Amino acid sequence: MRIMTPLLLSALSFSLHAADAVPNSFWKERSPLEYQSWQTTENQGEREDMLAQRPQLVVLWAGSAYAKEFHSPRGHRFAISDVAQTLRTGVAPAEGQKGMSASCWTCKGPDVPRMMAKLGEEGFSGKNFTDLGAEMGNTVGCSDCHESDSTKLTLSRPHAQKAMAKVSLPFNEQNAAMQGAQTCGQCHVTYYFQPEASNKVNIPWIFGSTADDIERYYDTRRFFEWSHPISRTPMLKARHPEFEHWSRSHHAKEGATCITCHMPQEQGDNGQSFSEHRVGNALERFDQACAGCHDSKAGVEAALRVNKEKIDALRTEVELLLVKAHYEAKAAWDAGAEWYFMDEPLMSIRHSQWRWDFAVSSHGLYAHNPKEGMELLTTALAQAKQARAQLGEILLRLKVETVTYPDLSSKEAVQAAVGLDMDKLTAEKKAFIDSEIKKHWPEAASRLPHE
Repeated sequence: MRIMTPLLLSALSFSLHAADAVPNSFWKERSPLEYQSWQTTENQGEREDMLAQRPQLVVLWAGSAYAKEFHSPRGHRFAISDVAQTLRTGVAPAEGQKGMSASCWTCKGPDVPRMMAKLGEEGFSGKNFTDLGAEMGNTVGCSDCHESDSTKLTLSRPHAQKAMAKVSLPFNEQNAAMQGAQTCGQCHVTYYFQPEASNKVNIPWIFGSTADDIERYYDTRRFFEWSHPISRTPMLKARHPEFEHWSRSHHAKEGATCITCHMPQEQGDNGQSFSEHRVGNALERFDQACAGCHDSKAGVEAALRVNKEKIDALRTEVELLLVKAHYEAKAAWDAGAEWYFMDEPLMSIRHSQWRWDFAVSSHGLYAHNPKEGMELLTTALAQAKQARAQLGEILLRLKVETVTYPDLSSKEAVQAAVGLDMDKLTAEKKAFIDSEIKKHWPEAASRLPHE
């Protein structure tokens, strides 16, 4: 007799749920108030060009797709169109070549679990991003978090099921509050693509979920996402680790979750209570989301403003030091430095930029966990200074007297400095959007604000 292990049961549950995935419109009659509030996420169409605000990011992410385009997030209704149209996902690769992995779709809508059930996890991730565009008709919505035959919460992504088990938080054993947080955390979490498993999504929590724990995992595996073209540093990328920061926050200790603050209970016109699915700024609904713990909206706003100012000032200092470190490493290589000289400073750059990224790529860090953010950036600052001191000794030994740094006055200047032909990339993407996305992909992929 074959015994079904918890992992096999979890996989079976995922397969059955995903195979039955239904479109968002299914909930229009079943949960009309929640559905209507979810629809209003299309009004959250404004976004900021983060590379234009901080051109130094282009240097830090040189060699990765993030140096091409990086915007602040917007409403869930834009999840499909934003990932389809960004320069980061590029265009269809030439015949026989590998493009961006289909794993880039993983958190963008309920058609993903459906396709994973059909193709298997590795079958899905092994596809090119553009191969599956025609399948992505539903943006982030109801069955990403709810079972298709009820409003019961579920983790629809297998990588999330596995990750929560790694940190002893199996979904089925949690209370309703933690389950709600986990449904958000299946996407608002850091991850990487496993190269040995067809680039499928994996959450690196083998040793734990802190920046130190994840760094240990990556260093033990000798893993890097790309080699920095300027400094040759083996780079890591953090991706919006909101769940990790929240899990160690004062809010978490007090039992306040993502749902408490961003999806509070509202009342419809008929007096019926429902969970707000607009997922907006908590302070916009202070009375519903915050007043149970905080006396003054003005007091909270003042505290957040101070947190943000401190974090922004420290992150800027780290970023500018890392830019110099990358170019000082380049100067050392150009002067004939050997690898045995460069190993220590490159690891200092790697570890500094990892902690900086783990802090600043987390949306709302100054509200979610400013203490951890400041600690990460303080360590990142020390590591960046250490990298520059180590490189300074090497440059002195190599008799390098002058280092040329890039013009950081605009993102366009920096993109040119790191070798990006933005006119070509932009023209290629526009042609792909016009010829393929608008004509052959679902409407969700070509939406613009207020369409």
